Amino acid sequence: MKAEIICVGTEILLGDIVNTNAQFLAKELADLGIYVYYQTVVGDNTDRLKEALKIAFTRANLVITTGGLGPTKDDLTKEVCAEFFNKKLEINEDSMDYIKEYFKSQNKKMVKSNEKQAFFPKDSIILKNDCGTAPGCIIKDNDKTVILFPGPPREMTHMFKNYAKPYLQKYQKNILESKTLRICGMGESSVEEKIKDLIESQINPTIAPYAKNSEVTLRITARASSKKEAKELIEPIKNEIYSRLSPFIYGEDDTCLEFEVAKMIINKNLTIATAESCTGGLIASKFINYPGISSVFNEGMVTYSNESKMKRLGVKKETLEKYGAVSEQTAAEMAIGIAKNTKSNIGISVTGIAGPSGGSDQKPVGLVYIGICINGVTKVKQLNLKGDRNRIRNRTSIEALNFLRLECLNI
Repeated sequence: MKAEIICVGTEILLGDIVNTNAQFLAKELADLGIYVYYQTVVGDNTDRLKEALKIAFTRANLVITTGGLGPTKDDLTKEVCAEFFNKKLEINEDSMDYIKEYFKSQNKKMVKSNEKQAFFPKDSIILKNDCGTAPGCIIKDNDKTVILFPGPPREMTHMFKNYAKPYLQKYQKNILESKTLRICGMGESSVEEKIKDLIESQINPTIAPYAKNSEVTLRITARASSKKEAKELIEPIKNEIYSRLSPFIYGEDDTCLEFEVAKMIINKNLTIATAESCTGGLIASKFINYPGISSVFNEGMVTYSNESKMKRLGVKKETLEKYGAVSEQTAAEMAIGIAKNTKSNIGISVTGIAGPSGGSDQKPVGLVYIGICINGVTKVKQLNLKGDRNRIRNRTSIEALNFLRLECLNI
């Protein structure tokens, strides 16, 4: 089965809202073994939506739409699909009763225009909307199928998972199963070079590398008749990649770097404190995203000025005068100081020039030092980053977490 996703709404086309619906649907369809080769966004316009449907069905036998099921005049997806399939709109009494009851339960008056949401192309399969007033539907005509979802993501995702997904599963002989490996500390080109032969010889499973947010992910995807069979196909490829890329692989599937580092610290029964200058608390914030981190996270300080570095962390005045706030020596003393003052096993520090001003020939914008003190042993890492202020700060926080992860592996 080949599918195309059509997201309807001028607000998406103009960039007023982010199209998260297409992302969700693409992932869900991939898991079902349904190929998605094209995605389309079209405004609230009858002629252009008709044309989008016409084009979509030349290259797919399943079209999924989101949006345009509301009560207003510019909500026209059902009407256009009914015309496309030459089907009349008919009232669905169950849907009408549900919509009336919905408004009653909300102590709101139902206006005449809401009745529009209870009309569907003849012979449609109705998809209940348990989260709103716009039911969806499935229209099937010979080898063409279109599934209509409402636009609000909460309504669409619930409707897909509970009603559309079971319908689609009946038509799929094979499924796609994926395993995602998450890599930090190695660039995309270096990763690809290490596994180039695996990519070039791939058939089933396949390997897809891509870079995002200062990390690289490898998605291994297998097609099989069952999840068990697919996992058995994935396992040897996954193990081979681990043998080549470890220790740069920090986790799998839906995890993130800060969660893996937090779990590592908790499992090793270590306590930690942070001292941040250029990142302004970003590292502490990432740790605090992890539930349960309070058992090991003692304290986080933002020591921006030289005075605070001396007063709060015990950085020597002579160090600042001789080497400067952005230096290997200062980063080391910051890490030692935060660990000592908070009685923590680990002290991690960052100091740098995030820009856009403040740089020099000797110390350009993007120069950053990360200090780590673990049980009295101190190491410092230098970074030379590019980009705007926010990118430098975010990249620094990620590099700091990964530096800590690598140092903790041998504890």
